[in-house]
Amino acid sequence: MKSNIVKSIRITLVLTVILCVIYPVAISLAGKLSKGQGNGETITVNGKVVGYANIGQSFTKPQYFWGRPSVIGYNAAGSAGSNKGPGNPDYLKDVSNRIDTLLKYHPYLKRADIPAEMVTASGSGLDPDISPAAAKIQIQRVAKARGLDVEAVTALVNQHTESPLAGLFGPAKVNVLKLNVALDELKK
Repeated sequence: MKSNIVKSIRITLVLTVILCVIYPVAISLAGKLSKGQGNGETITVNGKVVGYANIGQSFTKPQYFWGRPSVIGYNAAGSAGSNKGPGNPDYLKDVSNRIDTLLKYHPYLKRADIPAEMVTASGSGLDPDISPAAAKIQIQRVAKARGLDVEAVTALVNQHTESPLAGLFGPAKVNVLKLNVALDELKK
């Protein structure tokens, strides 16, 4: 019995050192060696930080591409999704209102053309990316609002479409903040 207690204390001490000292230090070092030194990839315009590449932001003006909806208002202090299930009347009303808003600003679309991600919030509420399809349905609106050729905006979307990692992992995506910053620079 006594030897089991000693073994338990030893394993507890070893695991405490590994999990409370070595692991956090290793993760911190990995972050410091990464792009942004573990502080996140900031996007700057004229020397001013306008946002983080991996945290979604709210864009509601017609001249900008819109990202996924957020149930937490893109508050990066904490991430959260909705606890409402797909049969919840409040959830269905929120989705219906988002569809109506999209159709108002995109009268050339049909309901069936709207990607689900444009009317449903992400699990974190902070998703910075949309699919190329979600970006392409917005090209006509953005081009008209900015007085640009549809071809120029399409080319910009294509330039900012990131392929899956190693061509295999994850979907193709478009970072909304980076695309909108590039749009602002296109006008200059």
